[in-house]
Amino acid sequence: MKKRTVVVVDDNINNLMLETDLLELAGFTVFEAENAATGISITLREKPDVVIMDVRLPDMRGSEAAKVIRKDKTTKDIPIVFVTASVMPEGRTELQNIANSGFIGKPINTRTFAKEIGDFIK
Repeated sequence: MKKRTVVVVDDNINNLMLETDLLELAGFTVFEAENAATGISITLREKPDVVIMDVRLPDMRGSEAAKVIRKDKTTKDIPIVFVTASVMPEGRTELQNIANSGFIGKPINTRTFAKEIGDFIK
């Protein structure tokens, strides 16, 4: 069975390291990106099983990055999980329009995070 791969996109290095550590401990292969552009290019290259995306990134919003990933036929069906502290209603609406996506609030639950991510993989 091939190792499950994930791309983690977060401009906060502490969040990035924490999420990467939790996922690697759970047996995922993790690719990291600190901005949306890098996250998009890694996703297009690696075709991961799931993408974990912060909503607020320095170069564009996570929802915009998700739309770019959805436009490519090779990555349009990859689940995208948004991890964000901003759970305002308008933020949720912005994310609800993105197909095959989910939502995990920050701060993440370190005990259940990897399982929650695994649940998004079909």
